Amino acid sequence: MSLHHKIRLIAGTFVLASLALGWWVHPAWLLFTAFVGVNLVQSALSRWCLMETILVRAGIHRCDDGDPGGPGEPAPGAAAAAPVRGGPGVQRRLDASSGA
Repeated sequence: MSLHHKIRLIAGTFVLASLALGWWVHPAWLLFTAFVGVNLVQSALSRWCLMETILVRAGIHRCDDGDPGGPGEPAPGAAAAAPVRGGPGVQRRLDASSGA
């Protein structure tokens, strides 16, 4: 599953869960729905997504999954063979001394 599909699945699950909690538990849970919506808008405008960073750093999404435009793409100006980790704004080249 691509990184973008994972993010959409998580966002949809968060929205549905917070709507259910807002309906049956307490209306304040609807603020979480708004938080997810604001983050979706922010990620569309800035091309940086917190959930993308979390998934990559937690190891849930590997950088070499082959997503076009995903975190597996090399940073502009980086050597094509150098492995890259993280999403936009988090990219860093891995070297042999890091052990990762």
